[in-house]
Amino acid sequence: MKEHVGECSLCEKEIYCLDGFLDGEVSEDKTLYCFECAAKQEES
Repeated sequence: MKEHVGECSLCEKEIYCLDGFLDGEVSEDKTLYCFECAAKQEES
């Protein structure tokens, strides 16, 4: 099952919940990021 949950706060890529697993990350302040942008945030 694929359910749209929102878009990345930085690059605006669509983020989905795939069979119960989020295809991205939620930061401590509840901001939604795709995996690529979340990795960039952790580096800086």
